[in-house]
Amino acid sequence: MTGDTLFLLPFLSGLLVAASLSLLGALLRLREEWLAALGFAHLAGAGGLIGLALHLPVVLGAALGAAAGALLKGLGRLHGNTVYALMMLAGWSATLLMAANSALGSVMGHAMVEGQLYFAGDLHLVAAVALGGVTLAGLRWLMPALVRERLLPGQDAANRLPTRRRHLGFDLLTALGMAVGTATIGLMGAFALVFVPPWLAFRVARRWRQALAISVGFGLAGYTAAFALALVLDQPFGPVLVGLLLTTAGGLSVVSRRLSGA
Repeated sequence: MTGDTLFLLPFLSGLLVAASLSLLGALLRLREEWLAALGFAHLAGAGGLIGLALHLPVVLGAALGAAAGALLKGLGRLHGNTVYALMMLAGWSATLLMAANSALGSVMGHAMVEGQLYFAGDLHLVAAVALGGVTLAGLRWLMPALVRERLLPGQDAANRLPTRRRHLGFDLLTALGMAVGTATIGLMGAFALVFVPPWLAFRVARRWRQALAISVGFGLAGYTAAFALALVLDQPFGPVLVGLLLTTAGGLSVVSRRLSGA
């Protein structure tokens, strides 16, 4: 593999993940459920390490761990931030215990937290492509209903329309996104892509479609810049991505506020 293509596969894997997470993040912010991403990310991290101990691919273990949390939430009819906080605590505890009792688990635990994107392989790219396809297909079904439910919260109940299957579907989609994101670009990097681009979009956009475009566009631009910067400076990708997204979004938010007030 030549120097020109050495980082192409990791770059493409992360690019697809960044687009999917920025899009999912917009719906999570609309529903005021962005904390769900952090809960699923912690379960994905724990699932990845448990899967590694069982000789499963990290991506598969992460997906199973996050999906288990989504199923328990849906089947148990649990709602609100409490369940996401419980997910974070359970995932954090399991991750540290697995890392402390396995040499390889310790290495992988650090990698999943910091975001060792440059070591992504073929399986990560396959998972990222699958995530992109499932996200587009799933949101085509889910997005109109989720937006309507947020803007007209009593309409579905008045028309006796079922919402449980819809909520479970979105939880599973979010869990898959955070699982692939955590395994590819790290726990906090994945959460930053879910949280920061939609946060900026909701502050500057005036329409829903505009918010989606800003969220995805900013997520992709921030990811690309962080990829190049971390590579040139020889720094771990996750912290560079988070720092760049925070500083850039904060600056753009201040500029937008001043321009709107002018």
